[in-house]
Amino acid sequence: MTATIKKLPALPAERALKVISGRWKAVILYHLFSGKKRLSELGRLVPNASQKVLIQQLREMEEHGLVHREIFLQVPPRVEYSATALGLSLEPVLVALCAWGQRHAKELNQLDEVEECVIKPVNTKGAKPRRE
Repeated sequence: MTATIKKLPALPAERALKVISGRWKAVILYHLFSGKKRLSELGRLVPNASQKVLIQQLREMEEHGLVHREIFLQVPPRVEYSATALGLSLEPVLVALCAWGQRHAKELNQLDEVEECVIKPVNTKGAKPRRE
C-alpha cells in the first residue's frame, strides 16, 4: 500500500478525487454502504461494468483502504466485499454528490433522466433507509 500512497497527490481535495475516481468506484461504494456484497451481486447492481473492470476497481479501493475483501475457503470459493470504516466515511460525500447531481439535472430540465439518491438499508429486520 505504501507505493500507491506515494503516488497520490499532496493536495487533499485532489487526493480524495483520485482515490474515488474511476468510472464505477463511487457506484460500487454506494452499493456497499448497504452491506456486504459478492462479486456476482455487484455485477447485477452495476450491469454496465464488466467483471474485469469491477474486480480492478474493487482492488484499487481495497488498496486505498475503502473496501475489505473477505475470502471464504470453501468449495466453491466465496468472496465478499464490504466498505471499511474509511469507505463508510465517504457516505455523506457521495450522498451530497448525488443530491448535487439531481440539482444539476433539475437546472438543465433533465430531472426525469436521473434516479433517486437512496441508500438501501443493511439486511436487518425492520431497518429503514438511512438516506434519501
